[in-house]
Amino acid sequence: MTSSADASTTAALEAELLDVARAAARASAEVLLGYYGAAPGIRTKTTDTDLVSEADVNAERAIRALLAERRPGDAILGEEGGETAATGESGIRWVVDPLDGTVNYLFEYPQWSVSVAAEDAQGTLVGVVWDPLREEEFAATRSGAATCNGTPLVASAKEQLDRTLISTGFAYEASVRARQADVLVGLLPKVSDIRRGGSAAIDLAWTAAGRTDAYYERSINPWDYAAGALICERAGLHVRELPEEDGLPFGLVVAPPALIDELHALVR
Repeated sequence: MTSSADASTTAALEAELLDVARAAARASAEVLLGYYGAAPGIRTKTTDTDLVSEADVNAERAIRALLAERRPGDAILGEEGGETAATGESGIRWVVDPLDGTVNYLFEYPQWSVSVAAEDAQGTLVGVVWDPLREEEFAATRSGAATCNGTPLVASAKEQLDRTLISTGFAYEASVRARQADVLVGLLPKVSDIRRGGSAAIDLAWTAAGRTDAYYERSINPWDYAAGALICERAGLHVRELPEEDGLPFGLVVAPPALIDELHALVR
C-alpha cells in the first residue's frame, strides 16, 4: 500500500521533472526555430532517406546543457548523442528527441516536434511533446492527467473500427517499407481512413487529443515514443507493443480499449 507521504513525494518529483522537461523542450525548439528554413548541414544516417541536420545535433546539445544544469546526476538517452550514464543515484533517465520529424522540418512541412521524457525503473514518469509552430504542449505525468496547454485531453472512445481515422508511419529501410505496405493494403478497407504525418511524437499526441482515433507504427525508437505513449495512456488509450518478429522491427499500437485487440491483430 502506498502511504500518503510516498504519494506526496512522488507527486513532487513528477512536478519537478515535468518542469524540467518543459524547459528542455523549449530550449531545443529555440535552436530549431533559429535554423528553420535554412537547411543546415544535412547528412544521412541509417539509409539515404534517414536524414539528420546541424539543427538536430545542436538542439540536442541545448537539451543536454539544460539537463546538466538542472538534473546533473541523471542519465540521458538522446537520438543524436546516444546514452550518457548517470553520475548520481537518482535512478532517473531522460529520453529525448530534439527533433522528431527531421524530414518534415527540412522540407518545411509543418509537422515536427520535440519529445522529452523522464523514466525510472518502473517506466516513464513524465512526458512532454512540444509543437513549436502551433505552440501546443502535450504533457502527462504517471499519476496525473494528459493535457494540451493545461487543458485535459479527451481521447477517442470509438467502438467500430470502420469509423476510425488511424495514423501511422513508415520505416526508412526499403524492405521494411514493403512489408508495411502489405499491412496497409489489408487495413485500409477496414477503416475510415489512414494518415501519415511524419512525426511519431505528434501522431501519438494527436491520438491522445482525439484528432485521430488510433495509431500504429513499426521501426520506432524509445526517443520517438517515450513521451507520447505516456500521454496516450493517461488520456485513457491502450498502448500495446509490436515485438520484433519475422524480420520486422519493434513497434506500438495505440487505440481505444474496445478496438485495441482488433487493430493489434490486423497490424501485427
